Amino acid sequence: MRVGSFVLAAQFPGQGEGEALHRAVRSAEVAEEAGLDTVWLAEHHFVPYGTCPSAITLAALLLGRTRRLRVGTAVSVLPTVHPVALGEQAALLHITSGGRFSLGLGRGGPWVDLEVFGAGLEAYEKGFPESLDLLVRWLREPSVGADGERFRFREVPVVPRPSESLDETEGPEVVVACTSPASVRLAAERGLPMLLGMHIGDEEKAEMVALWRNHARACGRPAREIHRAAHVSAGVCQIADRRTDAAETLTKAMPGWLKQGLEAHVTVDGRQRRMRDPLAYTELLCGLHPVGTPRLCADRLAATSERTGISRFALLVEGSGDLAATEENVRRLGAEVLPRLG
Repeated sequence: MRVGSFVLAAQFPGQGEGEALHRAVRSAEVAEEAGLDTVWLAEHHFVPYGTCPSAITLAALLLGRTRRLRVGTAVSVLPTVHPVALGEQAALLHITSGGRFSLGLGRGGPWVDLEVFGAGLEAYEKGFPESLDLLVRWLREPSVGADGERFRFREVPVVPRPSESLDETEGPEVVVACTSPASVRLAAERGLPMLLGMHIGDEEKAEMVALWRNHARACGRPAREIHRAAHVSAGVCQIADRRTDAAETLTKAMPGWLKQGLEAHVTVDGRQRRMRDPLAYTELLCGLHPVGTPRLCADRLAATSERTGISRFALLVEGSGDLAATEENVRRLGAEVLPRLG
């Protein structure tokens, strides 16, 4: 089992953006000290829900500041970038970090980002498979050309080639954020592991893993690839000596952040969106994920792994909104929870 942190660089009420980013960087540095496996970095634009606009840029910084830790994006929003540009950046980080970089990709949402970056709504609604395939080809082949609906260009050499990494791997790991049966099938067809969100529980995640396996098998993916697929489960983690204290920490801090962060999202086409109740959502997360004593947290992670078959976790550790409390939370995760998982 591999346990990592999920870093949003969340801006809580009353905080500045620099404070949120400083906490994100420090939590990643402490994650390496504490023995965590990976730091997964979120990407958002124009909202205080998350103040990191380029997960791959922050990944570069953290790869330079760490020596052992794997760093991944969760996720880089593919519709708003050119797949080749992102592929070049991913290849660069893969080679220069000795293979410690994971590229998580997602479709994002129907947000105003699509207007600002000139991608358009169609890139979100229809263009993700084409972009994904082009990006994966860039990371796996020596030269690439394109003749699709959105991208058309002559064949060019891939420089730098990810396979030139000194660790002899073919290229950086690619993970796809999945929120629907359609996205699960998309990932399965390509043999790419999934990142599953923190808003769903073990039963739904188990169903998505089963769907992925069945569809991958039906598509003729190799049995070894299906068996070894390392899906990632996102969640929340808050550790305290009593479960009530851990839950109280989150229910005091997270609703304010969720309210201002989620309300700031603007749709590109004016479509209506239904808001979650921030307190009810926080309470739901506390019930689904490792929130409580170290033993409870370890038992919850082990139970999720057993029920879903997922062996990797990306845990939001900054739910208190406080730097010192976040650092303590990460250290306790490493010192008191990981040893219980074996």
